[in-house]
Amino acid sequence: MSIFEPGEGTLVVVPSLSLPQDELRRITGARSYEERLLFLLLTLREPGVKVVYLSSAPVDPDIVDYYFAFLPDPDDAAKRLTLISLDDPWSQPLTRTLLDRPDVLEQLRSAIDGDAWMVPFVLSELEEELAALLGVPLYGPATSLSYYGSKSGSREVGHEAGVPMARGFADVRSVLQVEEAMEALPGERVIVKLNDGYSGLGNAVVTKADRSLTSFSAEGETWGSFTAKLRERGGVVEEFIEHRPLYHPSALVQVTPGGDARVLATHDQVLGGPNGHVYQGCTFPAAPEYRAEVGDSAIRIARVLAERGVIGLFGMDFFALKADAGYAALLCEINLRIGGTTHPFGAAVLTTGAKYDSATGLLMSENRPKYYTATDNCASACLRGRTPGDVMRTAERLGIGFDAARRTGNVFHLLGAIPEHGKLGFTSIGDSREEADELHALTRRLLCGP
Repeated sequence: MSIFEPGEGTLVVVPSLSLPQDELRRITGARSYEERLLFLLLTLREPGVKVVYLSSAPVDPDIVDYYFAFLPDPDDAAKRLTLISLDDPWSQPLTRTLLDRPDVLEQLRSAIDGDAWMVPFVLSELEEELAALLGVPLYGPATSLSYYGSKSGSREVGHEAGVPMARGFADVRSVLQVEEAMEALPGERVIVKLNDGYSGLGNAVVTKADRSLTSFSAEGETWGSFTAKLRERGGVVEEFIEHRPLYHPSALVQVTPGGDARVLATHDQVLGGPNGHVYQGCTFPAAPEYRAEVGDSAIRIARVLAERGVIGLFGMDFFALKADAGYAALLCEINLRIGGTTHPFGAAVLTTGAKYDSATGLLMSENRPKYYTATDNCASACLRGRTPGDVMRTAERLGIGFDAARRTGNVFHLLGAIPEHGKLGFTSIGDSREEADELHALTRRLLCGP
C-alpha cells in the first residue's frame, strides 16, 4: 500500500498541522502548508481512486484546475474529488476544529465510498480520534509509537540499528541536566533540541564559555522560554559538529502494514534560518559520495521501526562528512510523519511515472534518470496580491511550466500563500542535476526576483 500508487479506493486526506503551534506561528503562511498534500490529486489518474481532501479554508479553484491539467481526463477526475472546507482558517489545527463540527463530520462520512484510508500530514491523538469516528484505517504510525519520532527516541532507535550518531544525551529535561551534558561532551559548543521540534525550529546552539552567545533557530526565543519548553517536552543535548564542509542529507522511507520496509528516496536538504537549521527545500538525489551510506543506515532504521509496529511514510535526517576512509553519515533525527521532501518526491513520481532504483538511488523514467530541486520558500513582494491562477498562467507564458512530452519542468505548490504572503513553492524536474538546478534558478529569478 502506497499513497503514490493507489489502484483503487478512497484517500481521505487530512493535512492538519497537528504540531506545536508556538513554532508553527513563526512560519510565514503556515496555514497554506495544508496544501502540501495536494499532489495527491494526481492519484486521480487511476479511474478507481477517489480523493476526499479537507482544508481549513476553501482551496482556490484555479489551484485544483492546475493539478487536474496533469491528468489525462480532468473532467472524470473532478467527479471523483470531494473538497471539504471548514471555512475557519484561523482555528488550528484543522483536525481539532473538525472534531467540534458535527455538520462537517457528517459531510465527510457521506463522502467516503467503499474501501478508504486516511492520510494525515501528522498523526496525533486528534487524527486517531477522527479515524475511529469515521471507521477508517490510518496510514501512519500510531501515537503510542510517537516516542520513536522524538529526538530522544531517535537516539534509542539509532543505537539499536547500529548506525553512527553524534555523541549526546537523551531525555534531558532540566537546566542541570543540560549543564552536566555540556561538561561531558567535547568541543566549544553543543546543540540542544526539543523532542518534538520540527523544521529545525526547536534547536538552540549553546557556547559553553559564554551562554549569552546562545542562538535559537526560532525567532523571539529566549533561554527562559526555551528551557520552559525543555522541562515540559524534553529533549537531547548533542555535540555540535564543527566539521566543514558538513552536508545534510535525508531519507524518505516507507513501511507497509505488512511490515515491509524500503527506502523511497534520498535527498540533500537546503537549510537556512539563524542557525542554518531550518528546512528550506531539497535536491534529489543525495550526492553520490554518501548516498549509499545514507540509504544503508535508513533501511536499517526502518527495519527496527517496522519491528516495533511503525507503518506509513516518514523521514530521517543525517549529517554527512568526509572521514579518512570516505564519507560518513550520522543520524540526526527521525520524523515519524510526512515531511518536507514528501511532496517533491510525490510530484516527481506522479508526473513522470518514474520508479526508484535502490541499486543506484536514482528515479528512472523510461530508462532515463530524473533529478529535481525543490523549495518551499520562493517569496517576493511582487507576487503579493496576485492570484494563483494568474501566477500559473505567467509561468506557462514564460516557459517554466511542465513539459509532459519530456517529463521535465516545474510542479508548483503552496499556491494558496501567494495572495497574502507572496510566497509559493515549486519542484524543478530535469534529466540531469544541472538541468534541474538551472531551471530552479531561472524560475526563482523570473518569479521571485534576484
